[in-house]
This record gives sequence, C-alpha cells and structure tokens, in this order.
Amino acid sequence: MANRHGLRGSMLEDMVNRSNEFYRKNGLALIQKVPTPITPVEMNRNRQITLAYFDQKSTVDYIGVVQGIPVCFDAKECAVTTFPLQNIHAHQISFMQEFEQQGGIAFIILCYTALDEMYYIPFREILRVWKRMEDGGRKSFTYDEIDRSFPIRQKGECLCHYLEPLSEDIEAHEAL
Repeated sequence: MANRHGLRGSMLEDMVNRSNEFYRKNGLALIQKVPTPITPVEMNRNRQITLAYFDQKSTVDYIGVVQGIPVCFDAKECAVTTFPLQNIHAHQISFMQEFEQQGGIAFIILCYTALDEMYYIPFREILRVWKRMEDGGRKSFTYDEIDRSFPIRQKGECLCHYLEPLSEDIEAHEAL
C-alpha cells in the first residue's frame, strides 16, 4: 500500500467539512478549511500534480467566524488513548496563542477513534500540556487527563456539532 499518512484524519476532516457546510447554510458560522501551500515539482499530461513539496508550514486546519467571534482550530484523530504532542507543531501553538491574544478563540477537535468519542479541547488545555512538555515533562497527554466536559456529538445533519461545546466554553469563561 502506498503512503497512508495522507489519509490520516480524512474521516474526521470530512465530518468537520460537512458540519461547516451545515453551519454556513444555516447562518450559524462561516468556517473555511485552510489549504496547505504546496509547490508543484512534476505534472502529468493532464496538468495534474504528480509530485510536490510543502511550501511552508501551515497554521491551523480551520479558521473563520462564529456569530461575530473569530475562531481557529485543528482537527486531530487518535487511535489510542495517548495523544503525542508531536502531532501539534510549535508554529501552530504560536499561531493559536497569537490568535487568542487578538480576541479569537482557538481549540482542537480531538477524535478518539477506538473509543468513538470526540472532544472540544480549549487551547488553554493544549497550552498547559505543551508547557509541561517544554519543562521536561511528558511529550503526550492521556485520555484520562483531558477535560472531557466538552464532548462533541452528532446533532441531526451536523455530524460534528462543535458549536455546542464552543458556546459552553464561552459561557463558562464569561461567568468567571
């Protein structure tokens, strides 16, 4: 089988893309997939790219606005109950941190495929385990240590209804 790494996350990405289309059609949010910049090296006779390299580091998977609130997020899948932080890059952490400093909300949608569970993970949680790693601690986090109070569920046509936990997170922080 050829390189399977390109297919990682495609099921989750498809669910998020369909949910984003549902949100757009219903006037709830306008979220776009951020394309990964590439430079073509070879093309076939039909002008299809057959070989390319990544031009630069991308920021996050998705960016947009929800009812006037800027949001950015990454969608990650995990086949086991331990998530390696190497799946998040330093430039993504920096981007999300700067995004939040500008008044936006950054988060990760994390799907535990073996458990068939999906969670909204606020950036502050990701930053906490990232700093722990930078201070010499674990280079991963476990299912048991994440805040599972923001599950993402299917709701009607919306396969990945992340606006619900996003709203709950916003309300919880406004109450502080």
